[in-house]
Amino acid sequence: MMSSDEPTAPPPLAAAQAQFAKLQRQYQQTLDRWTPHVLQRWLGTFGLLSLFMLRIVLSEGWYIVCYALAIYLLNLLLAFLQPRFDPSLQDDLVADEIEEGTGDEGPTLPSQRDDEFRPFVRRLPEWQFWLSSTRAVVVALFCTLSEIFDVPVYWPILVVYFCVLFALTMRRQIQHMMKYKYIPFDIGRKARYGGSN
Repeated sequence: MMSSDEPTAPPPLAAAQAQFAKLQRQYQQTLDRWTPHVLQRWLGTFGLLSLFMLRIVLSEGWYIVCYALAIYLLNLLLAFLQPRFDPSLQDDLVADEIEEGTGDEGPTLPSQRDDEFRPFVRRLPEWQFWLSSTRAVVVALFCTLSEIFDVPVYWPILVVYFCVLFALTMRRQIQHMMKYKYIPFDIGRKARYGGSN
């Protein structure tokens, strides 16, 4: 007969879950330590990307993987450059209200704090942009280790198609930035308040 004082061994599933939780905590702690080092993080990502491109050029294969990575990185870049609250959507909502006759009959003063100045808030924060792009490059590197992903294609067509896609999407994004007068980067000297400058 077992006494209640003897410790029971945890079931294997509980031990595996505890180990997984421990690994998750260690992973999160590592990411937290990397957060303030922006330049070093991006240099590491560009190093991984250079290693990936070197692998593609030297092996003369995995062009589909390279193209998929480029499209994914372009989507991340566009999300990074766009504001979280798109002014064109707000203009469309106001236009719909005017057409339906439910909108106000003219411009009004701001009635809430939200109607006043709002700083530029990105749709995709820098940290998420870096983390997603780094993960994508690592996955792409692992894909080059398998022959399954080495699909024979005529790579110059992919390069031309990507360049056209990049030019069109960036032109549209720049036109959007000019129309709504926002700049997604901090350019120029920062204003200091309360100082002698």
